[in-house]
Amino acid sequence: MTSIYSFSARTLGGEETSLTQYQGKVLLVVNTASECGFTPQYAGLQKLYDTYAARGLAVLGFPCNQFGKQEPGDAAQIGSFCEKNYGVTFPMFDKIDVNGANAHPLFRYLTGEAPGLLGLEAIKWNFTKFLIGRDGNVVKRYAPLTKPEAITEDIEKLL
Repeated sequence: MTSIYSFSARTLGGEETSLTQYQGKVLLVVNTASECGFTPQYAGLQKLYDTYAARGLAVLGFPCNQFGKQEPGDAAQIGSFCEKNYGVTFPMFDKIDVNGANAHPLFRYLTGEAPGLLGLEAIKWNFTKFLIGRDGNVVKRYAPLTKPEAITEDIEKLL
């Protein structure tokens, strides 16, 4: 059976990382961008991480440049921006595609497990969020408009 632990991804530092290292944790996987109207959600994501990491939450950020070219930077620029502007300390991964022929396998899996509005699998915009239970299975998908603090109750149920 496939779960999120079947995948790996490259960190902003260039290290290939198996998601098995997050086994047993509740995960919030987010496609991010530095020049998006939703970019201030980095602050809310960091607050969730600060509040719940000790109880088993990991937030995983995946920069994507597919929506309005709102993530033009390279890995170093993305990391610097996130740290400087939002104090991001949660794991950030290398820039990926989330839709189309070159979509990262993780996001193909996530969108297949939790289709969006009207059953469409494609991600519509930056800051789409996927909540994953401790068993590695997708619990819920959230639209970009959903602010991180609105997910608190769902996270607490899984912790």
